[in-house]
Amino acid sequence: MGQQETVDVDEVFRVETHGIDPIPDAERHGSAKDLFWLWFGSNLTFTYVINGALAVAFGLSFWQATAVVVIGGLSFFAISAAGLSGIRTGTATLVISRAAFGVRGNFPASVLNWVVSIGYTIVNTVVGTLALEVFFAEIGWQTGTAGRAAALLVTLALTFAVAMWGHATVQFAERWMAYVLAAGFGVLLLFVLPGTDTAAPAGVAPGLSGWSLAFVVMLAGPFSYLPMPADYTRYLPRTTSLKSITWMGALGGFLSSVALGVAGAAAATQTDMTDAVAGAESLLPGWFQPLFLALVLGGSVTNSIITLYSSSLNLQVLGIPWSRARAIVISAAVTALGSLAALFLTDFTTSLLSFLSLLIIVFAPWGGVFLADMLLRRCHYDADALHTGSAGAYWYRSGYHPAGITALLTGMTFAALTCDSELWTGPLVAPLGGADLTLLGSVVSGLTYWALTRRRVAAYAPAA
Repeated sequence: MGQQETVDVDEVFRVETHGIDPIPDAERHGSAKDLFWLWFGSNLTFTYVINGALAVAFGLSFWQATAVVVIGGLSFFAISAAGLSGIRTGTATLVISRAAFGVRGNFPASVLNWVVSIGYTIVNTVVGTLALEVFFAEIGWQTGTAGRAAALLVTLALTFAVAMWGHATVQFAERWMAYVLAAGFGVLLLFVLPGTDTAAPAGVAPGLSGWSLAFVVMLAGPFSYLPMPADYTRYLPRTTSLKSITWMGALGGFLSSVALGVAGAAAATQTDMTDAVAGAESLLPGWFQPLFLALVLGGSVTNSIITLYSSSLNLQVLGIPWSRARAIVISAAVTALGSLAALFLTDFTTSLLSFLSLLIIVFAPWGGVFLADMLLRRCHYDADALHTGSAGAYWYRSGYHPAGITALLTGMTFAALTCDSELWTGPLVAPLGGADLTLLGSVVSGLTYWALTRRRVAAYAPAA
């Protein structure tokens, strides 16, 4: 009898052996429903409550803020659609984007996308740690520095263990944590919604600035996922319906982000949400407050799991010659150091959030080029060429795709000129009445790329 070929199996609680290498057809599994639970669970995070509250803080009424929340949720259709190329290639998003920018041209944005992934992982870790610290105090456990350190250790351990095991365990954890978190946040809505003040604030009009800031806050989170979707579709069989993939992933992200965003807007009409956790907690009965803190922790962990996992694939794209399971140790170490700084250096969290908000100048235009390239190619790529460097079709000119780089820089220029953040205010913000149009950098870059390549970029057709 001939020797049988060894097949690496993607199983729960078994360390995943694949990284950015293409997943063979024999090892593909799952269905589009898996994507619903992935995006639903990972977006049951308290961040959306904060975003909804901020929309009201910018001067919007409850119904206006709700409209922004819903439109923000619809952006998950674009995020989910970005995963279509993962089925065709079996590899990660930041490998596929080499087709748009060139192998070398893809590198700078990949570095910044890794920074964004780790930055959001740190932010979520800090939010979860602070919630767990308060929980410890309320039940009489460790307080002070020791309590905070213990809370950080627990939060990091929960995140790292799941992300290190890999794809199958990530999907398993997201599904089961989603069941619990959805039930808990459903109860939160029952307590928060009845007291909502739906009247428009007397004598206050949000203006263009308020509307644009609300949209930037609401859309920045979903847009930050653009470098990730194929990471979670690459194991799906090639026969999986592309329509079902788009709808399942989009529906998951939409439902969780909208429900929590509306909760945040409702809470902001009733109490001071400057400290969002304390503000929301004040609207809840005493018996539910410890459970609420557990929800904040759980939501932070579910979101951190997918950002940490994708960051390990990102490191392989950047050339780290390690397996995914080893590379994730780098991301986990940086997350731990950043979280320590954020928790014990009082001004670090604010600085980090300001820095992350500024990076939208890069990843919004990057997303516009990537999506435009994907549409032009109809999600068909030469999978081998994505991994063969200078010998492949995506090397272009010395590793750079002139059209992709030009489109990216054009979108970044527009975004920088119209950005209104704490670290940078573009010169066009004032003439625009204070409007922040940063996110439209994705539209500018996408249209520029289409104009430059519509007759030169075509779907890959393998030789017969």
